[in-house]
Amino acid sequence: MAAASRILGIDPGLQVVGYAVLESANSGAQLCEAGVIRTADGRNPPDMAKRLKVIYDSIVEIFEQWKPNIIVVEQLYAHYEHPRTAILMGHARGLFFLLGGQNDVPVLSYPATKIKKTITGSGRASKEQMQYAIMREFRLASPPEPNDVADAIAVALCHYFLGSPTLRGPRSAAYTGVNTKALFGNDNDDETEEASVPDEPTDDTP
Repeated sequence: MAAASRILGIDPGLQVVGYAVLESANSGAQLCEAGVIRTADGRNPPDMAKRLKVIYDSIVEIFEQWKPNIIVVEQLYAHYEHPRTAILMGHARGLFFLLGGQNDVPVLSYPATKIKKTITGSGRASKEQMQYAIMREFRLASPPEPNDVADAIAVALCHYFLGSPTLRGPRSAAYTGVNTKALFGNDNDDETEEASVPDEPTDDTP
């Protein structure tokens, strides 16, 4: 029997990282697990090196458990008024590309507007609209919280619909189960359409 096709979707962050694992099935996309990685408890926030170690160790554990065929992350968006934010976020994104490179698993990224338009029909959808779209898609009892979880599910689902034809199944697939413990997480208004492509070192330059 062929191995299942799995997508690991990641919403990058330094304090909270959202992640989601989708698996293709005859009935459509199944949500295997979704949750967040937290790097601080608020009392003693760690320095950058320790934050990155927490993120990397955690995402490696998730990767080894689910063995995804592809990793998908939201493309970094740099606002000209806050360039430092993009630079700091780049530290976290680099970990996911390293993980893919070490395991010979491709890492792709999609711009936020592409993800929003694929999931909701509008590239300007709010976080709340994204949450409710995910809830309807997988027939969840309530919108996934926090937003980081919904964003991670959305980026994985975006690739499921737009990526390899062998992954795609019928939309509005039956919901088959979520790790409920894990579930209990800068909109870009540019409407430019972009295809998913492997990131190059210069892709995220403002």
